[in-house]
Amino acid sequence: MPDRHDTYESPLAGRYCSPEMLRLFSPETRFRTWRRLWIALAEAEHQLGLPVSAAQVAEMKRFADRINYSVAERYERELRHDVMSHVKAFGRQCPRAAPIIHLGATSCDITDNADLVIVRQALHLVLGRLGEAAEALAGFCRRWRRLPVLGFTHLQPAQPTTVGKRAALWLQDLLLDTAELERRLAELPFRGVKGATGTQATFLQLLGSEARVRRLEKLVARRMGFDRVVPVSGQTYTRKIDSGVVSALAGLAESAGKFGNDLRILAHRKELEEPFEKKQIGSSAMAYKRNPMRSERMCGLARWLLAAASAAPQTSAVQWLERTLDDSAPRRLYLPECFLAAEAIAILWADIAGGMVVYPKTIRRNLDAELPFMATEEILMAGVQAGGDRQELHEAIRRHSQAAAQRVKAEGGDNDLLARLAADPAFAKVRDRLRLALRPERFVGRAPGQVSEFLRDVAGPAVRRLSRYRVDKAGVRV
Repeated sequence: MPDRHDTYESPLAGRYCSPEMLRLFSPETRFRTWRRLWIALAEAEHQLGLPVSAAQVAEMKRFADRINYSVAERYERELRHDVMSHVKAFGRQCPRAAPIIHLGATSCDITDNADLVIVRQALHLVLGRLGEAAEALAGFCRRWRRLPVLGFTHLQPAQPTTVGKRAALWLQDLLLDTAELERRLAELPFRGVKGATGTQATFLQLLGSEARVRRLEKLVARRMGFDRVVPVSGQTYTRKIDSGVVSALAGLAESAGKFGNDLRILAHRKELEEPFEKKQIGSSAMAYKRNPMRSERMCGLARWLLAAASAAPQTSAVQWLERTLDDSAPRRLYLPECFLAAEAIAILWADIAGGMVVYPKTIRRNLDAELPFMATEEILMAGVQAGGDRQELHEAIRRHSQAAAQRVKAEGGDNDLLARLAADPAFAKVRDRLRLALRPERFVGRAPGQVSEFLRDVAGPAVRRLSRYRVDKAGVRV
């Protein structure tokens, strides 16, 4: 057995992805799918009366999953054509069926359709992982929907929100991504059997009528589990389909990058942390550290996926006329690798969301440091209602706020704005209301109610819908 340590291995395969996703994009799955397609084509041709016997089909089925790789590889070294190498290798195992394997077809009748079968399964798998992340994040939103936390705009302190409301923003982005991926899955077509340039000329010659060619295509598509077939194609299906799928995966990367970066900021503030293992080491030198390594990995993978996804529209844009072969090499890279990266991100998201740690006391301390500034508008209005002059009160608040801010920033002291206002005769009539004005729940508006409504009306139904994509021990439920 070769030593795997002396050969390059993609980190996506070696470190980040599930065995299920790796199996989907393995040569074994690819070539078994090719054989399933050859069998589906032969069965349909037999059903339509072409000279394909039931015995030949049965012989092909016996070897559907027993791929003679060494024979195929030997043929490919000679022929320099992967599809024909496997046609010949399959024929060596099935001598009676050899004359009719690939009858009427071109290579893309096999390779393109196989890619779509695998992409469909990969979309199911990614959606299953994202469903787990969405469920965990929804639970987090529900639990923390009422806990006030300092909000930020421009990364500067702003009006408070709640921990659950902030998490609902992450969940909303995630659900937008799952909706787009579900749309791509629902609309994913089969290429069908279209022949060398998409005209189905060879099949028309074999079957004699357009109606029978249409029937052949529907039979093959249904045997492979598809109800929709691209209406027209060149030699390949339009590469805009690939571009659309990869774009949806890149959308997930956008949302994951936002989530991961937010979590890293909050870890810096010591308000929220990702899970940290009991024996996990944060730094080889600084033993006290609790680095947000999962979030950092998520952000890094998201950045890579966004970059890799740009290859798909570029490939689509340069497909000349009915097709050119310069799509082959990049598709072998970006189709599997983008799915592997997307699944790795989804696994991380579910892991992080299921174990996030909240520190309410630190959140309150950070909020209390800024809350007096947030409360000044309410204090101003209370002073006016008590008979004060709005302009004079505004000036007093401005002056005291700047002095309090200077104390915090230049002297490292506590925010004493409240004490300054209490000592100012201008606010004497509302002195007893100043402390009440600093209750943080007074400043979060409808945040708790928004979260409850969002979970009830949007997230809850979406999470239940996503549960149908869950992965079990046997692999992908398709």
